[in-house]
Amino acid sequence: MNLFTCSTIALLLGIILDFILGDPHGWWHPVMGIGKIITKTETAFRSIFPKTKTGERIAGGILAVIVIFISVGIPAVLLYGAYRLHPVAGMILEAVMCYAMLAAKSLKTESMKVASALEQEGLEAGRKAVSMIVGRDTKRLDETGVIKAAVETVAENTSDGVIAPLLFMGIFGGLGGFFYKAINTMDSMIGYKNEKYRYLGTAAAKLDDVVNFIPARVSAFMMILSAFLCGMDGKGAFRIFKRDRYCHASPNSAQTESVMAGALGVQLAGDAWYFGVKHEKPTIGDAKRPVELADIERSNRLMYVTAILTAVALLGIRGIIVYLQI
Repeated sequence: MNLFTCSTIALLLGIILDFILGDPHGWWHPVMGIGKIITKTETAFRSIFPKTKTGERIAGGILAVIVIFISVGIPAVLLYGAYRLHPVAGMILEAVMCYAMLAAKSLKTESMKVASALEQEGLEAGRKAVSMIVGRDTKRLDETGVIKAAVETVAENTSDGVIAPLLFMGIFGGLGGFFYKAINTMDSMIGYKNEKYRYLGTAAAKLDDVVNFIPARVSAFMMILSAFLCGMDGKGAFRIFKRDRYCHASPNSAQTESVMAGALGVQLAGDAWYFGVKHEKPTIGDAKRPVELADIERSNRLMYVTAILTAVALLGIRGIIVYLQI
C-alpha cells in the first residue's frame, strides 16, 4: 500500500473510533500537550517581551508560530518513524492521531450530561454541567439559558470539533488535524478580547478566523442537507442561515448556529456574561417555539448526521483517488 492509501484507511479508522469510543476519561490527550506548550510559552514570553500593545502582539505572533511548529513537528517525526518501520505501523499511529483530533462522541456525551443534570438534579446541576463546555459565566443562567448554551456549543463545535478537523485531515492526513487543533486550542486559551489577552491573543484569534473560514461554511451547508435528512426544518435552516449567519462578533461562529436555530425552529444567542462583564449580542433565529430540553438531543442528532455525511464525502473522494492510483 502507498502512503495515501494508508492515510485514507487511517482516517476511516479514526472516524470509526471516535464515533464509537469518544475521548476516554483519565487518559492523556494530545490537546492537553498542546495546551501545556501554549501555557509555558506564554509564561516565558510575558517575562521577555515588553508589556505594551506592540510587544504583546509580537509575542503572540511568535508564540503562535512556535506552538504550531512543535504541535505538528513532534507528531510528524513520530509518524515518519512509524511509516519507515512498517506501513501498517504508520497507518495504526495515524489512525490514533485522527481519532484523537475528532470530538463527535465527546461533544455528544458532554452536552447530554447537561440534559441529564437538568432533568435529574435541577438548575444548579445543569449550570455546573454546562460550565464544563462553555466559556461564558453560567451562574446567571436560567433553565432556558442552560439549554441554549448547550445547543449553541453543539452547533459551534460541529464545525470546530468535528467538520473542520475532518476537512484538514481529509486533505493533509493526520498531521492536518494537529495543525488545526494547535490553532483552535490557542484561540480557546488566549484568543479572548479581555484585558489579559487583548493583544497577546490577537494572532491566535486571527489565525483561528482564517483556518475556520471555509470549514465553518462547509459545515453550515452540510448541516442544512442533514436537517432535511433528519426530518428537521431544512428550509428554515437555510432561511435563517442566509439571514443570521453574520450575527456574531466572529465571522464563523454564527454560520452553524444560524443553521441549528433554523433547523430546530428556536431562537439562540443573545446577551451573555463573560468574566463578570455582560456582552450584548444579537439573537439568532426566530422563536417559533420555546427552547426545550429535548433540543439538546436534537442538536446532537443533527451534528452526527452532518459528521457522517461529511466523512462519507471525504472518504469517497479519497477512495476515488486511491482507485485511480491502482
